[in-house]
Amino acid sequence: MATVKITQIGSHIRRQPDQRATLVGLGLNKMHRTRELEDTPSVRGMIRKVAHLVKVED
Repeated sequence: MATVKITQIGSHIRRQPDQRATLVGLGLNKMHRTRELEDTPSVRGMIRKVAHLVKVED
């Protein structure tokens, strides 16, 4: 299955609670953490919600 590499580049401080929860759901709750997740529609939706806080590599 295809994977997507996600790196947090923006801080979660002063963000809305749902955006913080989305970062935690992706496994990103500290700056410059990287996770490699399966490329599913649910993960893509979460990435879209916090697109301004993460960098995505296919």
